[in-house]
Amino acid sequence: MPTFKITVAYDGGPFVGWQRQTNGPSVQGLIEDALRTLDDRDVTVHGAGRTDAGVHALGQVASFTLRRDITAAVVQKALNNHLPDAVRIVSAEDAPASFHARFGAKSKMYRYRIWNADVASPFQQSYAWFVRGPLAFEAMQAAARPLEGRHDFAAFQAADGTQRTTEREVFASRLVAEADDSGVPGRSSGRLITYEISGSGFLRHMVRAIAGSLVEVGSGRRGSEWMSEVIASRDRTGAGPTAPAHGLFLVRVDY
Repeated sequence: MPTFKITVAYDGGPFVGWQRQTNGPSVQGLIEDALRTLDDRDVTVHGAGRTDAGVHALGQVASFTLRRDITAAVVQKALNNHLPDAVRIVSAEDAPASFHARFGAKSKMYRYRIWNADVASPFQQSYAWFVRGPLAFEAMQAAARPLEGRHDFAAFQAADGTQRTTEREVFASRLVAEADDSGVPGRSSGRLITYEISGSGFLRHMVRAIAGSLVEVGSGRRGSEWMSEVIASRDRTGAGPTAPAHGLFLVRVDY
């Protein structure tokens, strides 16, 4: 029974999230449905993480075992033939029988995109959070740095979080700004601010809560030193709002 590791890219907009649910289409459910036709049985797909409704992925990783003796190349082609265009199997490869996409993951990288301008862009609205008015980029950079290291991130978890422990290690926390200076007549000028964070693991809504807190700093409502205070408080009500799901991308999972 061959085991496979697949890397999946998807537009999260049409889906209720990665995990199969009864209230709408999920990415996991679509892949499992496609594998059922390929292996003539129910196949369980294990994802590296559960992205929420509306969250996108460039490099989600999943694993599964088949009874049918086929190659990874055939698996990739067959799945892409069955899946909608919003979900693509970027790669498929043979994996050891012991490989598990979730339990074997050592780190993940997420990217949050903010379109900062006076006017919303029709080309960014599905993949970035539109924030009107100037944001102090340097202050946001300074606020992002204290997140690096091992901390208790209870202040950035979902209000209904159920994780046994809220301590996580963040390896990198940084922002990049890219100006829109295309000069196209009638086009809204602005800039794309990208927040990237990598770590050993993340609490539900953690990256989106951090992004919301960084915008609080960028808007001048909070100082950059406030981020350290929020971490120390372990109080979700003291942090910024949870940023919209459509600006978040799961970029990479490392093993």
